Amino acid sequence: MRYLLLLAVLTPGQDCQELQTLGTQEYNERRYDQASVQFTRAVDACGATAPLLLALGQAQLLALRPADALATLDRVPVEGPEYVQALKVKAKALYLLRRDPDAQDALKRAAARAPADAEIPYDLGRIYYQQGRHTEAAESFRRAIALDPRAYKAWDNLGLALEALGDSAQAQQHYLKAIAIVHKDHPRYDVVYANFADLLIKLGNYQRAFDLAAEAAERNPSEPRNFFLAGKALLRLDRSDLSVRWFEQAIALNADYPEPHYLLAQVYRQLGRLDDADRALKSFKVAAARAPKERR
Repeated sequence: MRYLLLLAVLTPGQDCQELQTLGTQEYNERRYDQASVQFTRAVDACGATAPLLLALGQAQLLALRPADALATLDRVPVEGPEYVQALKVKAKALYLLRRDPDAQDALKRAAARAPADAEIPYDLGRIYYQQGRHTEAAESFRRAIALDPRAYKAWDNLGLALEALGDSAQAQQHYLKAIAIVHKDHPRYDVVYANFADLLIKLGNYQRAFDLAAEAAERNPSEPRNFFLAGKALLRLDRSDLSVRWFEQAIALNADYPEPHYLLAQVYRQLGRLDDADRALKSFKVAAARAPKERR
């Protein structure tokens, strides 16, 4: 995040600087709970500067503590230059708290202050997409791309919206556009590879789907969906023996993710491992009962 870079200038003392550095390192390694701890300590040591509050709020949001993130971001001065960024992060927190109208209002206030900011229509499009308003989502993602033609997340999510609207051909073209942008410039961005793999599995292009999912797993080995999709593609390729380790890794990363358990049960049954199949099916039922009915 851009505002994390601002932390480098906030160095009134060595302890303050070290805490900011530790927080940024934890954040970059996606250890968001630990980043929140370090940034909280930095706020105590350095003072409640707007860049530090933004960094803390973002870490709290990604640690799935949206209420804490809101409380932190409410401390960012309204008149300061960081307020637009605070509104954008607040919108994400409000959405996670199922306060969709408030989230949309925060983004509209941010857009009034920063009409050229491509991230704002992108974030609004994400809310529309999750609400099933796919036409409006596509329009928002197109606005983001018009503001920033290299907005790779907008290209990726425009693909998702078009896929939901039944235009698989255009969806593929938009996924490819996003991949062209992120391939070298954003080596840790994995989501478009997984989204494209998911579509190609539906279309029956299993080998290409596996290649994309494996690339997603390499880019982000902590995301279970990447391993699940790779295993699913291998299963469709009649490579059940190879799919096992991919499904098992997805489960190791998140035992409450139902789908890998279900397909792993099928694989075990195909391989004659009937006891393992029964255990996997029981695990699927437990995970399915725990899974949220609505994903946000």
